[in-house]
Amino acid sequence: MIGESATKDALITDWTKIPVERVAEGIRRQMVVGQNVMMVRFTFDANLVTPIHTHHHEQMTLVVKGRVRFFISGNEHIVSAGDVLHFPPHNEHGATMLDEEVVLIDIFSPIREDFLEK
Repeated sequence: MIGESATKDALITDWTKIPVERVAEGIRRQMVVGQNVMMVRFTFDANLVTPIHTHHHEQMTLVVKGRVRFFISGNEHIVSAGDVLHFPPHNEHGATMLDEEVVLIDIFSPIREDFLEK
């Protein structure tokens, strides 16, 4: 993968060298993919809405920048930079970005094969 260098079976990745994909209007994505886990950095425009959805992957999300209104299993939560969310497999969730650009780091296991399809 672009931006990675091997060090004794480990990888060092520089986010600035990972290509940015525009996956939809207002959503940009960068990915680091391992054998069983992947890390995805999403950048969302302010006020963007992601629909409520579910998937079989376990997911952890770190809010790096901005504020987000998450809808998790029918409950609403406002989170901001520094907050970490854990979504077990098949958990219903969606989000609305609030008044500024939002950066999230999502970690998935197993990897999201659907993200790798071009």
